[in-house]
Amino acid sequence: MQRVLLLFFLLFSIFVGAQQQLSDGADVSVLTIGPGTSLNDAFGHSAFRIKDAEKGFDLVFNYGVYDFEAPNFILKFAQGKLNYLIGLNRFDDFYNVYTEQNRTIKQQTLNLSKAEKQKLFDALIENYKPENRRYLYDFFFDNCATKIKDVVNITCNNTIQFNIPEDYEEATFRTLIQDNLNKNSWGSLGIDLALGAVIDQTATPEQHMFLPKNIHSFFKNATKGTEKTPLIKSSSTLYAAKPVPTSSNFITSPLFIFSLIGILIICITYKDYKQQKRTKTLDIAIFTITGLAGVVILLLWFATDHEATHNNYNLLWANPLNLIILFQIFKTKMSKWLNKYLKFLVILLCLMVFHWITGVQVFAIGLIPLLIAVFVRYLFLIYHLRKL
Repeated sequence: MQRVLLLFFLLFSIFVGAQQQLSDGADVSVLTIGPGTSLNDAFGHSAFRIKDAEKGFDLVFNYGVYDFEAPNFILKFAQGKLNYLIGLNRFDDFYNVYTEQNRTIKQQTLNLSKAEKQKLFDALIENYKPENRRYLYDFFFDNCATKIKDVVNITCNNTIQFNIPEDYEEATFRTLIQDNLNKNSWGSLGIDLALGAVIDQTATPEQHMFLPKNIHSFFKNATKGTEKTPLIKSSSTLYAAKPVPTSSNFITSPLFIFSLIGILIICITYKDYKQQKRTKTLDIAIFTITGLAGVVILLLWFATDHEATHNNYNLLWANPLNLIILFQIFKTKMSKWLNKYLKFLVILLCLMVFHWITGVQVFAIGLIPLLIAVFVRYLFLIYHLRKL
């Protein structure tokens, strides 16, 4: 019943807002939410706040709502074809959600004329209509933060000048992402595995604003119109996150786990070298895992609409062809021609290092111990085949 009443209130607020003009005392603000504890919250959030005490409403619009009712939700999410929604909340509810999560809430009140406030509010109401609520989400170019920038700029007739903040530093898209993460975390590892060399390009100053915190910093210095009027009238922190002790468990980190696996591979390889034999099970596991990883990377590149997964040189170590070669790995006595293929794999790993050093693509640091061990195993297999 409470949810029904809340929904009725929100819809009623929209109806009233669509029928009435904002009062002279109405304020339009941009809210910037600090990072949370989970991966999907690590980059923060942005929203509009429309407060009109005279009209009796205080609403928050944000462009970061999952469309869980979409058919084949998980498949569309993986394919990059999932629409996101513009959401609407009462400010009190919005505030309580993020304060309970202990996430900082900063507010920047926009320096807009009454006509500009009304134009922005009308645009949000129009966007919230059922036929307009959905938009095709893109993490870098069309998300909850870039929508804020675009809507404000359109409101001001595209006259906003986004001046570069004092603390601005040039960075690639990958660096901008990883600066918000622990590089030795599973989330960071997944991002470096799934996203290709396209995100190792240097982002322009305006492209930095795909992150909510950069919306805040760029808006702070922005001006509008030929008069160069400051875009922000006032700024405040509505809630400051309380310091919480953070514990990093290195034992469960990718670097530690893959170091153990790498040491195990090298130990088995050394034992095989000494005993002049081959542990078939280990080779089957290596070729199966690297082959399957390669298939996933290929699918992300060619079977989805995610532009950020293109040109992924993780294929230099995760080779889908390894699955085809498995029929040879299962044999007790492998064919001599496999030696050439193993040399090819060694060359690919060397190329991966070259790509990393030259900055073509940055790879996950957690993989280093595993890749070193795989490199050593390939060299052993080349040696082993020569002895047959």
